[in-house]
Amino acid sequence: MVEYLKPDELQDTAAASLRKDLGQQAQLEGELVELREQLERLPENSPAPQRASLMLEIGRALQILERGDEAWAITHTAFGIFLSEQEWEAAADACNVLYEADQPDSLIALGHGIWLGVTFPIDPEISVNLLSHVIDDTPDDSDGAAVAAATACFIADVRAPEGPDRERLTFFAHQLLGRVARRHSEVENQDQFDLWVERMELNDPDKFLVRLRNVVDVLVQDQWWFDREALQAQIPGN
Repeated sequence: MVEYLKPDELQDTAAASLRKDLGQQAQLEGELVELREQLERLPENSPAPQRASLMLEIGRALQILERGDEAWAITHTAFGIFLSEQEWEAAADACNVLYEADQPDSLIALGHGIWLGVTFPIDPEISVNLLSHVIDDTPDDSDGAAVAAATACFIADVRAPEGPDRERLTFFAHQLLGRVARRHSEVENQDQFDLWVERMELNDPDKFLVRLRNVVDVLVQDQWWFDREALQAQIPGN
């Protein structure tokens, strides 16, 4: 049965929601002012990563405030600093903000972030989050989404340390894979899922990680912002 709600009650609820949104926006605007003041107060000889970290947080705040063009400019600058300082995790995080900024080159930024997040042993949550965007940005029948979801499961499994955060991340990654299976091939039960994983070769990292390169290449479209071979030479252990 449909419940009848009085019009004045609906107005009260909408007004309360609007007040909450405006309050959160005002708080974020205040935090943005404070971050900019911190950046201006930094000594000229302050460490580059410290300056870039403040720029990244400014960019994140601008992105949440839906000021994407401003967010892109300062975050892309921060990304360049992180890259030169070999701060791979922060660089990947910056790519996530660049993607969320919803600008013309945001998919290119996503490709860069995924490459960094898979290539370097960074926080697996950042890597999984970047991979989840591929699923959000591809058609239901996309094999690329399946590859991204399988990679998310793999990274959560091999990189996340033991504990509640690992359980949460692996659960989220497996949810992504199940979601892709349902929309890709109408998978509805475990037997269908197992057959789908085998058919798509998503149980073999040596195969799906190679296919992930193709996904990244499609996103980046040969517009690389760095030399991948030079960066790979800096991987710990190489």
